[in-house]
Amino acid sequence: MKSVEDQVVEDEAGYQDDEESFFQDIDLLQKYGINMADIKKLKSVGICTVKGIQMTTRRALCNVKGLSEAKVDKIKEAAGKLLISGFQTASEYSMKRRQVFHITTGSQEFDKLLGGGIESMAITEAFGEFRTGKTQLSHTLCVTAQLPGEHQMELLDFVAAKFHEEAGVFKLLIIDSIMALFRVDFSGRGELAERQQKLAQMLSRLQKISEEYNVAVFVTNQMTADPGAGMTFQADPKKPIGGHILAHASTTRLSLRKGRGEMRIAKIFDSPDMPENEATFAITPGGVADAKE
Repeated sequence: MKSVEDQVVEDEAGYQDDEESFFQDIDLLQKYGINMADIKKLKSVGICTVKGIQMTTRRALCNVKGLSEAKVDKIKEAAGKLLISGFQTASEYSMKRRQVFHITTGSQEFDKLLGGGIESMAITEAFGEFRTGKTQLSHTLCVTAQLPGEHQMELLDFVAAKFHEEAGVFKLLIIDSIMALFRVDFSGRGELAERQQKLAQMLSRLQKISEEYNVAVFVTNQMTADPGAGMTFQADPKKPIGGHILAHASTTRLSLRKGRGEMRIAKIFDSPDMPENEATFAITPGGVADAKE
C-alpha cells in the first residue's frame, strides 16, 4: 500500500498521458529536502529526471562540482522515495514494454526483418564496409522519425537536457559513426584500454538515455580486417570495430553489405528477440526503399 504522501507526489508528477508520464522531473526532489541549487547542478550534467539519478552511480554523482558525498547520499535517498526500486514483476515489465515504438527504415522488407523497424529503449548498431548504406539509412531514419537533421560525449548531456525539456517530442538519436572519433583520439594498442573504457562510458550513457526518455538509438560502425580470421577459415575476414564492449552494449546488431547496383542486403547479426535472417533494400534518390524485382 502507498502512503498518502507518496500518492500526492505521484499525482503532482504529471501523469497525464503515456508520453508525459514516462519520467519524473528532478524538481520533485524539493519535497524531500533537496534544494534548487543542487538540482540545477544535476541538470547541468544532463541528469534531469528521478530515474536518471537512480541510473547514475554515487561515484559519478560525487564528481559533479559542488556535490559532496553527504549531499549525494541525501539525493539518492530522496530519489529512492519517488521510485519503486528492486525487482520488477513480469506484468510491470510488460507494461513498460508497451511504451516501446518502432521507427520505419523506409523499406517494408527491412522493417519486417527488424520486427517493425528501429526499436525505442534500445541501441541498434548497423555495421558494414564503405558504401553499404549506413549513412543513407541514418538520413532516412531522421526523415521517417520527422525530426530535423552531435562532439560525442559532450553532446550527450545537452541531448538529455533537450529530451527532458521537450518531453515526448524526440523519438530518435543517431550517432554516425560511433567509433570515428575514438579511432582519431586514441591510437595504438597502448591506448586501447583507455579507449575501451571511454567507449563503455558513452554506451552506458546512451542506454540510459534510450530507456529514460523512450527514444530509439541508432549507431553506425565501421569494419576492419580480422587478423585471426585466417586461422579459423572464416568466409569473411572482416569484423566490426569496437570489440566486445560495443557488441554487448548493442541490443540489435545489423550487418550491411553491397548487392548488385543500388541493392543492399541487411542481416540480423545479433538480436535478443529476432531470428537470424536477411532483407534486401535499395538506396534511391529519396533514401532507403524496398528493392524492386
